[in-house]
Amino acid sequence: MERKLLTVKECNEIYGLSRMTLINYEKKGLIKPLRTPGGVRRYKVEDVEKILGILENKQQELETNLLYARVSTKKQAEYLENQVKRLEEYAKSNGWNYTVIKEMASGVNENRRGLQKLLNKVKRGEVKRVIVEHPDRLARFGFNYLKEFLTAFGVELIVINGKENEKERTQELAEDLVAIVTSFAAKIYGQRGSKKK
Repeated sequence: MERKLLTVKECNEIYGLSRMTLINYEKKGLIKPLRTPGGVRRYKVEDVEKILGILENKQQELETNLLYARVSTKKQAEYLENQVKRLEEYAKSNGWNYTVIKEMASGVNENRRGLQKLLNKVKRGEVKRVIVEHPDRLARFGFNYLKEFLTAFGVELIVINGKENEKERTQELAEDLVAIVTSFAAKIYGQRGSKKK
């Protein structure tokens, strides 16, 4: 079965390669795109993966275990660092190499950069395990969907349930609730505004 051709947008979404990076690789002779009748570039999956293998073969060995830490606000920066330390201690106690992704973003935000980076690494086959402290660090809602996604790619999800400050956790949950209400209110008022026009 022939593997599909990728658009520039798909190369960016799946592999994190920008249009300019692809053009630079093309200029250096590292990759040769196919062209549609309209002249639009298309890339073979195996060509893209081959070039990434050349550029990242050593790095991929180190990134098989991914530690993911998240807090909602900058006020929780200290808690974020403590969360990372607990995850690192867990990985070291198991003798695992690891990469850390940490971010400050609401757990209800589906477009978090760190989460997108994690999912793209999973899609590229760079991750063996994802380790989080609590399920809500990965996502406030839809944790089981993410777990199924990871499992489908052969990635083990480990939740270590470390100790955390209950006051900070309650505050963060309240902030996420406000974010949900704000999002729904904006949608409702946006719909009303468009009906008036």
